[in-house]
Amino acid sequence: MGEPTAVLGVGIEIMKIIDMYRSNQPVLSLEIFPPRPDYPLETIFTTVEQLTRLHPGFISVTYGAGGSNRDRTVEIAARIKKDYKIESLAHLTCVCHTRQEISDILDSLQQENIQNIMALRGDIPENDPSFNINQQEYRYAFELINDARGKADFGIAAAAHPEGHPECRKLSEDLANLKHKVDCGVDFLITQLFFDNRIYYDFADRAIAKGISCPIIPGIMPVLNAKQIKRIIYLCGASIPSRLLNLVDRYESIPSDMEKAGIEYASRQVEELLDEGVPGIHLYTMNKPDQITQIVNNVGIGR
Repeated sequence: MGEPTAVLGVGIEIMKIIDMYRSNQPVLSLEIFPPRPDYPLETIFTTVEQLTRLHPGFISVTYGAGGSNRDRTVEIAARIKKDYKIESLAHLTCVCHTRQEISDILDSLQQENIQNIMALRGDIPENDPSFNINQQEYRYAFELINDARGKADFGIAAAAHPEGHPECRKLSEDLANLKHKVDCGVDFLITQLFFDNRIYYDFADRAIAKGISCPIIPGIMPVLNAKQIKRIIYLCGASIPSRLLNLVDRYESIPSDMEKAGIEYASRQVEELLDEGVPGIHLYTMNKPDQITQIVNNVGIGR
Protein backbone atom coordinates (compact mmCIF):
# COMPACT_ATOMS: atom_id res chain seq x y z
CA MET A 1 0.00 0.00 0.00
CA GLY A 2 1.26 3.48 -0.84
CA GLU A 3 2.45 6.01 1.69
CA PRO A 4 0.01 8.60 3.06
CA THR A 5 0.12 11.76 0.98
CA ALA A 6 -0.13 14.03 4.03
CA VAL A 7 -0.98 14.10 7.68
CA LEU A 8 -3.62 16.50 8.99
CA GLY A 9 -5.31 16.81 12.36
CA VAL A 10 -4.37 14.75 15.37
CA GLY A 11 -3.22 11.31 14.29
CA ILE A 12 -5.41 11.25 11.18
CA GLU A 13 -3.64 10.13 8.03
CA ILE A 14 -4.73 11.70 4.77
CA MET A 15 -4.41 9.20 1.95
CA LYS A 16 -5.52 9.08 -1.64
CA ILE A 17 -7.30 5.82 -2.36
CA ILE A 18 -5.57 5.51 -5.74
CA ASP A 19 -2.37 4.70 -3.82
CA MET A 20 -3.98 1.47 -2.61
CA TYR A 21 -4.45 0.27 -6.18
CA ARG A 22 -0.73 0.63 -6.84
CA SER A 23 -0.04 -2.41 -4.68
CA ASN A 24 -0.01 -5.95 -6.00
CA GLN A 25 -2.94 -7.01 -3.84
CA PRO A 26 -6.60 -6.56 -4.83
CA VAL A 27 -8.37 -3.97 -2.70
CA LEU A 28 -11.66 -4.79 -0.98
CA SER A 29 -14.03 -1.83 -0.70
CA LEU A 30 -17.53 -1.69 0.74
CA GLU A 31 -20.42 0.68 0.13
CA ILE A 32 -23.00 1.71 2.72
CA PHE A 33 -25.84 4.21 2.74
CA PRO A 34 -26.91 6.56 5.55
CA PRO A 35 -30.06 5.68 7.50
CA ARG A 36 -33.24 7.50 6.56
CA PRO A 37 -33.61 10.95 8.14
CA ASP A 38 -36.23 9.61 10.56
CA TYR A 39 -33.83 6.92 11.86
CA PRO A 40 -31.09 7.60 14.42
CA LEU A 41 -27.70 8.12 12.83
CA GLU A 42 -26.11 5.72 15.32
CA THR A 43 -27.89 2.74 13.73
CA ILE A 44 -25.42 2.73 10.84
CA PHE A 45 -22.42 2.27 13.11
CA THR A 46 -23.55 -1.20 14.16
CA THR A 47 -23.20 -2.08 10.49
CA VAL A 48 -19.88 -0.26 10.17
CA GLU A 49 -18.53 -2.07 13.22
CA GLN A 50 -19.19 -5.45 11.60
CA LEU A 51 -17.85 -4.41 8.22
CA THR A 52 -14.57 -3.14 9.63
CA ARG A 53 -13.77 -6.70 10.73
CA LEU A 54 -13.44 -7.55 7.03
CA HIS A 55 -10.44 -5.19 6.77
CA PRO A 56 -11.62 -3.20 3.76
CA GLY A 57 -9.24 -0.78 2.09
CA PHE A 58 -11.98 1.84 2.25
CA ILE A 59 -15.70 2.28 2.86
CA SER A 60 -17.79 4.50 0.62
CA VAL A 61 -20.83 6.38 1.88
CA THR A 62 -23.65 7.28 -0.50
CA TYR A 63 -25.37 10.62 -0.83
CA GLY A 64 -29.13 11.21 -0.77
CA ALA A 65 -30.90 12.47 -3.88
CA GLY A 66 -30.65 16.26 -4.04
CA GLY A 67 -28.48 16.22 -0.93
CA SER A 68 -31.17 14.84 1.39
CA ASN A 69 -28.53 12.99 3.42
CA ARG A 70 -25.72 15.45 2.82
CA ASP A 71 -24.79 16.13 6.43
CA ARG A 72 -25.13 12.46 7.34
CA THR A 73 -22.82 11.42 4.52
CA VAL A 74 -20.11 13.78 5.72
CA GLU A 75 -20.49 12.80 9.37
CA ILE A 76 -20.50 9.05 8.69
CA ALA A 77 -17.48 9.29 6.38
CA ALA A 78 -15.63 11.39 8.96
CA ARG A 79 -16.36 8.97 11.80
CA ILE A 80 -15.34 5.92 9.76
CA LYS A 81 -11.98 7.55 9.24
CA LYS A 82 -11.51 8.98 12.72
CA ASP A 83 -13.02 6.24 14.91
CA TYR A 84 -12.25 3.13 12.84
CA LYS A 85 -9.03 4.27 11.12
CA ILE A 86 -10.37 3.18 7.72
CA GLU A 87 -10.21 5.42 4.69
CA SER A 88 -13.60 6.72 3.55
CA LEU A 89 -14.93 7.70 0.15
CA ALA A 90 -17.69 10.30 0.43
CA HIS A 91 -20.19 10.34 -2.42
CA LEU A 92 -21.10 13.76 -3.75
CA THR A 93 -23.82 14.44 -6.31
CA CYS A 94 -24.09 17.80 -8.01
CA VAL A 95 -27.50 17.89 -9.70
CA CYS A 96 -29.87 20.30 -7.88
CA HIS A 97 -26.89 21.99 -6.19
CA THR A 98 -25.45 25.41 -6.91
CA ARG A 99 -21.73 25.89 -7.35
CA GLN A 100 -21.59 27.73 -4.04
CA GLU A 101 -23.29 24.82 -2.27
CA ILE A 102 -20.80 22.36 -3.77
CA SER A 103 -17.93 24.62 -2.72
CA ASP A 104 -19.29 24.67 0.84
CA ILE A 105 -19.64 20.87 0.89
CA LEU A 106 -16.08 20.45 -0.35
CA ASP A 107 -14.94 22.82 2.41
CA SER A 108 -16.74 20.71 5.04
CA LEU A 109 -15.14 17.53 3.67
CA GLN A 110 -11.71 19.11 3.93
CA GLN A 111 -12.42 20.26 7.47
CA GLU A 112 -13.23 16.65 8.37
CA ASN A 113 -9.97 15.43 6.77
CA ILE A 114 -11.85 13.56 4.04
CA GLN A 115 -9.51 13.36 1.09
CA ASN A 116 -11.50 11.16 -1.31
CA ILE A 117 -14.80 11.76 -3.07
CA MET A 118 -17.00 9.86 -5.49
CA ALA A 119 -18.07 12.53 -7.98
CA LEU A 120 -21.52 11.90 -9.45
CA ARG A 121 -24.14 13.88 -11.28
CA GLY A 122 -26.94 12.18 -9.35
CA ASP A 123 -30.42 11.09 -10.38
CA ILE A 124 -32.90 13.43 -11.99
CA PRO A 125 -35.82 14.11 -9.58
CA GLU A 126 -38.62 11.73 -10.57
CA ASN A 127 -41.66 13.52 -9.18
CA ASP A 128 -40.91 17.08 -10.21
CA PRO A 129 -42.42 17.88 -13.63
CA SER A 130 -41.00 21.41 -13.45
CA PHE A 131 -37.40 20.17 -13.17
CA ASN A 132 -35.25 21.13 -16.15
CA ILE A 133 -31.69 19.81 -16.24
CA ASN A 134 -30.71 22.58 -18.67
CA GLN A 135 -31.50 25.17 -16.01
CA GLN A 136 -29.17 23.59 -13.44
CA GLU A 137 -25.74 24.96 -12.61
CA TYR A 138 -24.46 21.39 -12.87
CA ARG A 139 -25.60 19.17 -15.73
CA TYR A 140 -22.77 16.63 -15.84
CA ALA A 141 -20.41 14.91 -13.42
CA PHE A 142 -17.34 16.24 -15.24
CA GLU A 143 -18.30 19.76 -14.16
CA LEU A 144 -18.18 18.66 -10.53
CA ILE A 145 -14.85 16.93 -11.13
CA ASN A 146 -13.40 20.12 -12.61
CA ASP A 147 -14.56 22.17 -9.63
CA ALA A 148 -13.27 19.64 -7.08
CA ARG A 149 -9.90 19.51 -8.83
CA GLY A 150 -9.72 23.29 -8.79
CA LYS A 151 -10.69 23.45 -5.12
CA ALA A 152 -8.17 21.08 -3.53
CA ASP A 153 -6.08 17.99 -4.07
CA PHE A 154 -8.91 15.49 -3.65
CA GLY A 155 -8.69 11.87 -4.68
CA ILE A 156 -11.58 11.47 -7.11
CA ALA A 157 -13.52 8.39 -8.12
CA ALA A 158 -16.33 8.28 -10.68
CA ALA A 159 -18.96 5.84 -11.87
CA ALA A 160 -18.78 3.68 -14.97
CA HIS A 161 -21.70 1.86 -16.62
CA PRO A 162 -20.56 -1.42 -18.20
CA GLU A 163 -23.85 -1.76 -20.10
CA GLY A 164 -24.06 1.94 -20.93
CA HIS A 165 -25.65 4.83 -19.06
CA PRO A 166 -29.45 4.48 -19.11
CA GLU A 167 -29.77 7.99 -20.57
CA CYS A 168 -27.25 7.39 -23.37
CA ARG A 169 -28.46 5.65 -26.52
CA LYS A 170 -25.08 4.63 -27.94
CA LEU A 171 -22.35 2.71 -26.11
CA SER A 172 -19.69 4.50 -28.16
CA GLU A 173 -21.06 7.88 -27.08
CA ASP A 174 -21.22 6.77 -23.45
CA LEU A 175 -17.60 5.62 -23.59
CA ALA A 176 -16.54 8.95 -25.11
CA ASN A 177 -18.31 10.75 -22.26
CA LEU A 178 -16.52 8.51 -19.76
CA LYS A 179 -13.14 9.26 -21.35
CA HIS A 180 -13.82 12.98 -21.05
CA LYS A 181 -14.82 12.56 -17.41
CA VAL A 182 -11.61 10.64 -16.64
CA ASP A 183 -9.51 13.22 -18.46
CA CYS A 184 -10.94 15.91 -16.18
CA GLY A 185 -9.14 14.30 -13.26
CA VAL A 186 -10.57 10.95 -12.19
CA ASP A 187 -8.20 8.62 -10.30
CA PHE A 188 -10.24 5.44 -10.63
CA LEU A 189 -13.65 4.19 -11.71
CA ILE A 190 -16.17 2.00 -9.90
CA THR A 191 -18.67 0.22 -12.10
CA GLN A 192 -22.37 -0.04 -11.60
CA LEU A 193 -23.53 -3.55 -10.79
CA PHE A 194 -23.53 -6.35 -13.35
CA PHE A 195 -24.31 -10.05 -13.10
CA ASP A 196 -22.30 -11.51 -15.98
CA ASN A 197 -18.54 -11.02 -15.69
CA ARG A 198 -18.17 -11.06 -19.46
CA ILE A 199 -19.93 -7.68 -19.46
CA TYR A 200 -17.19 -6.27 -17.24
CA TYR A 201 -14.36 -7.80 -19.29
CA ASP A 202 -15.79 -6.47 -22.56
CA PHE A 203 -16.31 -3.04 -21.04
CA ALA A 204 -12.78 -2.90 -19.61
CA ASP A 205 -11.32 -3.89 -22.99
CA ARG A 206 -13.32 -1.16 -24.76
CA ALA A 207 -12.31 1.41 -22.14
CA ILE A 208 -8.61 0.56 -22.53
CA ALA A 209 -8.94 0.75 -26.32
CA LYS A 210 -10.48 4.21 -25.86
CA GLY A 211 -7.42 5.33 -23.89
CA ILE A 212 -8.83 5.05 -20.37
CA SER A 213 -5.89 3.90 -18.27
CA CYS A 214 -7.09 4.37 -14.68
CA PRO A 215 -8.16 1.34 -12.57
CA ILE A 216 -11.71 0.13 -13.27
CA ILE A 217 -13.10 -1.52 -10.16
CA PRO A 218 -15.97 -3.99 -10.61
CA GLY A 219 -19.00 -3.25 -8.44
CA ILE A 220 -20.87 -6.34 -7.22
CA MET A 221 -24.27 -6.47 -5.56
CA PRO A 222 -25.55 -9.78 -4.21
CA VAL A 223 -29.17 -10.59 -5.05
CA LEU A 224 -30.74 -11.63 -1.77
CA ASN A 225 -34.44 -11.62 -2.68
CA ALA A 226 -36.68 -11.73 -5.73
CA LYS A 227 -38.04 -8.19 -5.30
CA GLN A 228 -34.52 -6.87 -5.56
CA ILE A 229 -34.18 -8.17 -9.12
CA LYS A 230 -37.24 -6.25 -10.29
CA ARG A 231 -35.99 -3.08 -8.64
CA ILE A 232 -32.53 -3.48 -10.18
CA ILE A 233 -34.00 -3.81 -13.67
CA TYR A 234 -36.17 -0.74 -13.08
CA LEU A 235 -33.42 1.47 -11.64
CA CYS A 236 -30.38 0.70 -13.75
CA GLY A 237 -31.45 -1.63 -16.54
CA ALA A 238 -28.79 -4.24 -15.74
CA SER A 239 -29.29 -7.41 -17.75
CA ILE A 240 -30.03 -10.55 -15.77
CA PRO A 241 -28.41 -13.75 -17.08
CA SER A 242 -30.56 -16.86 -17.37
CA ARG A 243 -28.53 -18.62 -14.66
CA LEU A 244 -29.54 -15.96 -12.13
CA LEU A 245 -33.13 -15.83 -13.35
CA ASN A 246 -33.37 -19.59 -12.89
CA LEU A 247 -32.22 -19.21 -9.28
CA VAL A 248 -34.88 -16.58 -8.67
CA ASP A 249 -37.59 -18.77 -10.22
CA ARG A 250 -36.50 -21.74 -8.13
CA TYR A 251 -36.18 -20.02 -4.76
CA GLU A 252 -38.52 -17.01 -5.00
CA SER A 253 -40.98 -18.51 -2.50
CA ILE A 254 -38.24 -19.66 -0.08
CA PRO A 255 -36.49 -16.48 1.13
CA SER A 256 -33.75 -18.25 3.13
CA ASP A 257 -32.78 -20.41 0.15
CA MET A 258 -32.92 -17.38 -2.18
CA GLU A 259 -30.50 -15.56 0.10
CA LYS A 260 -28.09 -18.50 0.18
CA ALA A 261 -28.23 -18.82 -3.60
CA GLY A 262 -27.61 -15.09 -4.02
CA ILE A 263 -24.60 -15.19 -1.71
CA GLU A 264 -23.20 -18.16 -3.61
CA TYR A 265 -23.77 -16.47 -6.97
CA ALA A 266 -22.03 -13.25 -5.87
CA SER A 267 -19.16 -15.24 -4.32
CA ARG A 268 -18.60 -17.04 -7.60
CA GLN A 269 -18.66 -13.74 -9.47
CA VAL A 270 -16.04 -12.24 -7.15
CA GLU A 271 -13.86 -15.34 -7.26
CA GLU A 272 -13.80 -15.36 -11.06
CA LEU A 273 -12.98 -11.65 -11.20
CA LEU A 274 -10.11 -12.07 -8.75
CA ASP A 275 -8.77 -14.98 -10.80
CA GLU A 276 -8.67 -12.61 -13.79
CA GLY A 277 -6.54 -10.14 -11.83
CA VAL A 278 -8.92 -7.23 -11.25
CA PRO A 279 -7.42 -4.42 -9.12
CA GLY A 280 -10.14 -4.67 -6.50
CA ILE A 281 -13.71 -5.61 -5.63
CA HIS A 282 -16.35 -3.08 -4.60
CA LEU A 283 -19.28 -4.68 -2.78
CA TYR A 284 -22.62 -2.90 -2.60
CA THR A 285 -23.48 -4.02 0.93
CA MET A 286 -27.06 -2.67 1.16
CA ASN A 287 -26.17 -2.33 4.86
CA LYS A 288 -26.32 -6.12 5.27
CA PRO A 289 -23.05 -6.99 7.02
CA ASP A 290 -23.85 -10.65 7.78
CA GLN A 291 -24.40 -11.54 4.14
CA ILE A 292 -21.40 -9.50 2.96
CA THR A 293 -19.23 -11.21 5.56
CA GLN A 294 -20.19 -14.58 4.11
CA ILE A 295 -19.17 -13.48 0.61
CA VAL A 296 -15.83 -12.07 1.78
CA ASN A 297 -15.10 -15.21 3.81
CA ASN A 298 -16.03 -17.40 0.83
CA VAL A 299 -13.45 -15.75 -1.42
CA GLY A 300 -10.82 -14.65 1.10
CA ILE A 301 -10.32 -11.07 -0.03
CA GLY A 302 -9.28 -8.28 2.35
CA ARG A 303 -6.12 -6.61 3.53
